[in-house]
Amino acid sequence: MAKLSALAGALILCVSATTAVADPVGRACMKSDRAKSNARLCKCIQSAADATLTRRDQERAAKLFLKPEQSQNLKMSNRRGDEKFWDRYKEFGELAQAFCS
Repeated sequence: MAKLSALAGALILCVSATTAVADPVGRACMKSDRAKSNARLCKCIQSAADATLTRRDQERAAKLFLKPEQSQNLKMSNRRGDEKFWDRYKEFGELAQAFCS
């Protein structure tokens, strides 16, 4: 919970600093077929990504936004790198859900 609180502070800073949806997760969010995709929501989600994911992770996460069916394969992967990414991706998702819903 303390980790989430620290990330919340980082998210607030990122949201205030973000002026346009120009980063990988935000762009993927805007392109996704989710009915509620809008610029404000996608900027918030990008801010959560900025607070929790590296740039490389963001590129990978953006692919999951556009092809969500691939997340199951990633989740079930036995590769150490995939497992570590999945843990970071879940943390990103929890933060985005908490602050962007």
